[in-house]
Amino acid sequence: MTAVDFAAFVDQLATASGEIILPFFRTALTVDNKKAGGFDPVTAADRAAENAMRNLIRRSFPSHGILGEEYGAERTDAEYVWVLDPIDGTKSFIAGMPAWGTLIALMRFGEPVFGMMHQPFMRERFSGDGGAAHYRGPAGQRELHVRACGNISEALLATTSPLLMSEADRACFARVESKARLSRYGGDCYAYCMLAAGHIDLVIETELKPHDIVPIIPIVAGAGGIVTTWENGPAQNGGRIVAAGDRRVHAAALEMLNG
Repeated sequence: MTAVDFAAFVDQLATASGEIILPFFRTALTVDNKKAGGFDPVTAADRAAENAMRNLIRRSFPSHGILGEEYGAERTDAEYVWVLDPIDGTKSFIAGMPAWGTLIALMRFGEPVFGMMHQPFMRERFSGDGGAAHYRGPAGQRELHVRACGNISEALLATTSPLLMSEADRACFARVESKARLSRYGGDCYAYCMLAAGHIDLVIETELKPHDIVPIIPIVAGAGGIVTTWENGPAQNGGRIVAAGDRRVHAAALEMLNG
């Protein structure tokens, strides 16, 4: 069984989660804080959507493992493991901004083999299997391809917020930002999809969890891009992440971040 066999099921997960999340968006919903000494919001929409996806997976593939943001890990030593982030970009979500999405991934033997970002408010789905990536939405259907960018000085750089970085990492990021043509904040998962679509050249983040990045990897790779840690290692365990559409910009960013 290959990852392609699961594509229709991923669509089911996306549809089910979207139907739960949308009624909460831009309403006076209750927000809880998961982080003592900081602010890491979670809502009823996050919890209900992940619970619905977990129940669908358990019924359809009882032998599969699940790793989710809100309800943790189960059977993560299984051959197939689903990775779920019901609302990536909860801070945007509670602010009524549309830069958020549901992240769904399938891993096999610890490697990401399929990923989707679903933005139900804008009715957009970005998906990839590492070999190809696709868009479906109001603008129709098309393959996703990164764009060429040979130099940091030509690059559009994105990050969710430098304030999420440690002081030392923020200084490293600032070195890259000072050379980039343009930087934009607040994208969360949407920034990576715009990279895959050829609108952004570089995304730099820190302190990501596996559920933040595993679904993104097959999309960016399928569009021809690259996702690694700042140390140029595999990205699926999260941490400090660099995604680029062009390997030349990726290499230049790594050199500056580690300089």
